[in-house]
Amino acid sequence: MKTLDLITIGRSSVDLYGAQVGGRLEDMRSFDKYIGGSPTNIAAGTARLGLKSALITRVGDEHMGRFIREELQRENVDVTAVKTDPERLTALVLLGIRDKEQFPLIFYRENCADMAIAEDDIDPDFIASARCVCATGTHLSNPKVEAATKKAIHLARENGALTALDIDYRPNLWGVAGHGEGESRFVESEAVTAKLQSTVGLFDLIVGTEEEFHIAGGTTDTLAALRAVRAVSDAVLVCKRGPMGAVAFEGDIPDALDDGLSGEGFPIEVFNVLGAGDGFMSGLLKGWLTGEDWPTSLKFANACGAFAVSRHGCTPAYPSEAELEFFLQRGVDTPALRKDAELNQIHWATTRHGQRDDMKVFAFDHRIQLEDMADAAGVDHAKIGAFKTLCLKAATQVADGRDGYGILCDRRLGQDALFQAVGQGLWIGRPVELPGSRPLRTEAEIGPDFGGLSEWPSDHVVKVLCFYHPDDTDAVRADQEDTVRRLFHACRRNRLEFLLEVIPSKAGEVSDQTTADVIQRFYDLGVYPDWWKLEPLKTPKAWDLTVSAIEGNDPHCRGVVVLGLDAPSAELAASFELAARHDLVKGFAVGRTIFGDTARSWLADQVTDQQAVDQMARNYAALCEVWDHARGNTKGSEV
Repeated sequence: MKTLDLITIGRSSVDLYGAQVGGRLEDMRSFDKYIGGSPTNIAAGTARLGLKSALITRVGDEHMGRFIREELQRENVDVTAVKTDPERLTALVLLGIRDKEQFPLIFYRENCADMAIAEDDIDPDFIASARCVCATGTHLSNPKVEAATKKAIHLARENGALTALDIDYRPNLWGVAGHGEGESRFVESEAVTAKLQSTVGLFDLIVGTEEEFHIAGGTTDTLAALRAVRAVSDAVLVCKRGPMGAVAFEGDIPDALDDGLSGEGFPIEVFNVLGAGDGFMSGLLKGWLTGEDWPTSLKFANACGAFAVSRHGCTPAYPSEAELEFFLQRGVDTPALRKDAELNQIHWATTRHGQRDDMKVFAFDHRIQLEDMADAAGVDHAKIGAFKTLCLKAATQVADGRDGYGILCDRRLGQDALFQAVGQGLWIGRPVELPGSRPLRTEAEIGPDFGGLSEWPSDHVVKVLCFYHPDDTDAVRADQEDTVRRLFHACRRNRLEFLLEVIPSKAGEVSDQTTADVIQRFYDLGVYPDWWKLEPLKTPKAWDLTVSAIEGNDPHCRGVVVLGLDAPSAELAASFELAARHDLVKGFAVGRTIFGDTARSWLADQVTDQQAVDQMARNYAALCEVWDHARGNTKGSEV
């Protein structure tokens, strides 16, 4: 049974992309980290488009190897055949965007893990599970990896699977160009041509640029090169022509490239050509493997290539299936796709990692309240940090490694707890507002320009509380809106999720319509929170209006969590019953109801550390049961 659509085999690296666009690679101050390597990019790119994709490669037994494996899993790529090599390091690539013509890159691949793929790594049963196996040219450059690649291709053919080759010619990876010539795309080599000529007959689909067909065909005359490949291969040949699109040839090569089959192209601004071919290949395979004709498959490929050349990075630039469908229906709105706000919202919302259907969040990000408790107990505020580590222990005890649990914790008083929370499997939200501020002001740690967010771990969610009401004065409303808007864009720039908490009732009278109006206002400002944190609404109508406002503006919103406002458990249970009627409401983020009494006792040395943890764990677990009961009741009533 074919359980996979596609297996790719070959290069897998960590790409360190220079963040300073327009500068020399020598002068880069910082780098963004992505997965890379043509087969790795294609596996992730096709998975984003809905194919069941897998990768055969090796990574090192170190942090970069684990990064690749974990990132592939987040992209829904099957990593069964991603082997950990205990002797070799994961490959690295340093890249930069100098200008529209220069994209310098340096390959660190000396004795790297992915060039140690061996025939023993190729499992016949695994190959038999795929409808298609895709190889790339680099892994024909070394006898060991060539043997492994050919074994995979032969097994695929024996099992009736399709086979594809992305020529992916990198002269310096074939040893025909120097280390400083990583950007080079073509150097003549009779040896490389002979190797490709002896191999291309194994494939049903061969894809390359004009220069790549030049090396495969042994001539710089493109038509002659295509005919030379056709002489030894019956494959469909797809020739990429940059801004002129691409053409496919199913049979004999005609007298002009324009006489081949072509697909719709897209007039966009070229920002970064690195990884464009892998994006193109992802779209092409999506069409080919789902039975589309060649013009349609080429349209998919051209669109995915357009996304790739318009954004920073390789895999991060590739579209999701929803994004591709939207783009094909709407078309190009602005040639600089990275500046298309509507498109980028869909891209962000449909490619961010993870999905949480339950959100049971223990919120102990409180600062003023705990400082007041410490003052009442006559103890130094420094003791609050130790209490927050106890809160974390209670949270992890209740979560017990299961999904659906999280914490809200600040850095100023809870730094140790934040550090300890890493790797615990918890959702982690972190506040930035100056407690109690209205108009909204932010903590000093993130700076007046929010530059401090660049230091945040990627799995921390930026949470901001804004006491906002539609009846605020023009000055207060404009001040708060400006802060929230700037913070939202800073989060996106740093690829951090954003949680917006609004509590209108603390700033004025509220009706069923109030929270919905607040939400609509922020969407009108171009603010698209990943999460909303809302006070308990009093009526079903208020919840209906609120959920409708969110879903009408952002169908990809992660969801809503309900805050507690120090309410007693019985009152929270009633509010949960109302909220849980809506799938968009994922759970709660509650604090003082869980920790309030315990904090007072512990700060006054009336209970031990373990007693404090046990008390809070009981309170937290009980609240989780209340939510589960509410959710179960509403689900049951819908059946």
